[in-house]
Order: sequence, then C-alpha cells, then structure tokens
Amino acid sequence: MNPYLKNQIETSSPEQILILLYDGAIKFLNQAKIGIQNKDIELTHNNLIKAQNIISELRDTLDMEIGGELANNLYSLYNYFNRRLVQANIKKEVEPVDEVLEHLRGLRDTWKQAIIKKREEDKLDAAGQKSQNDYYEV
Repeated sequence: MNPYLKNQIETSSPEQILILLYDGAIKFLNQAKIGIQNKDIELTHNNLIKAQNIISELRDTLDMEIGGELANNLYSLYNYFNRRLVQANIKKEVEPVDEVLEHLRGLRDTWKQAIIKKREEDKLDAAGQKSQNDYYEV
C-alpha cells in the first residue's frame, strides 16, 4: 500500500473509509473493463478480484443487528454483485461489470449524501446545544 493511501485510511472516519472502499471498487471495475475491451486476461482477472475483495469486505462488515432490514438488503446485494463479477471474469464480458458499476456508483452517491446530511444535522445540533448553554449561563 502506498504511504499516501495508508495515511489517508489511518486518519479517516468510518464514513470516509466507506466512501474510499466504494471508490476503490469502482476504480478496479473500470480497470477490469479496460482489460476486457483490450482482451487482457490478467488485467481483467486481477481487477475483478480486487473489486470482489472490496465488495466482500463491505458485506462482511455489515452490522446485521443494528442495520436490520437495510443491512440484510445490502448483504444480498453485495452477494449478487460478487456473483455477477464471477460471471464477468469467467466469460470476460463487460455487461455484468457495467451493471455492478452502476449500482456501486448509486450506493456511493447515496452514502455520500447521507454522510453530508448527518454532518449538517450534527452541526445544527451542536450549534443549538451551544446557544442553549449560552442562554442558561449565569
């Protein structure tokens, strides 16, 4: 792992790491597509495996108790993604890669929006708490 990426991961919040994982999977799938288009079997295989490893990590770190139905749905979706990528690797087809890419981009964008919204709410809560504390100061 390059030092810049290592430092970025070590200093990131769990939310930022989630986005980094999605970005990594997307990057590897784009590289796999290039491999398929150029008939580069090694490039295709290696990048599909890297993407599958990230997707497996996303799946395996789901908190099924806290996440409830959402976690169950994501678990099933991640399993589906990996099955599609196995098919892409066996048949060297772009279509399954494009399908997974579309879903991963959508999930990444949804998580980004949720993270931004949560931060904004936290700031408002903190500002409200501060002004409430200021009001009661004697």
